[in-house]
Amino acid sequence: MAKDEKKQRESLLFIAWAASVIAMFGSLYFSEILKFEPCKLCWYQRILMYPMVIILGIAVIRKDDRISFYSMILSAIGACISLYHYSLQKVPFMADHAVTCGRIPCTGDYINWFGFVTIPLLALVAFVIIFICSMQIWRQIRGRD
Repeated sequence: MAKDEKKQRESLLFIAWAASVIAMFGSLYFSEILKFEPCKLCWYQRILMYPMVIILGIAVIRKDDRISFYSMILSAIGACISLYHYSLQKVPFMADHAVTCGRIPCTGDYINWFGFVTIPLLALVAFVIIFICSMQIWRQIRGRD
């Protein structure tokens, strides 16, 4: 059973890393190809996502599942920021009472697919995927101690 659990942890680690890579390239596509200038909250989300590409990538190569605790914390913070940012865009009360966010307003949405999919929601999905994978790995590690 231990070998199956190890393989599962490696798969979860890879999924978390893949989510971070897709999120990073997605944000770069929006800013560098489509020329959407990120707001301050977008930058905070990037600050939390981009290092996870490297950290989780190294963990995948080294098969080091102990990184899950740290990626769980980073992704939880990132998810909170993304949820707040998404709320600013979609909840009228939040949007009406939002403080100024800099040159680019955090209430603006460059994309609005299907009436609800915005860039902060895409980031939130990536952070949640990373968090769930990291939490599952961490639970398995804690179970073996």
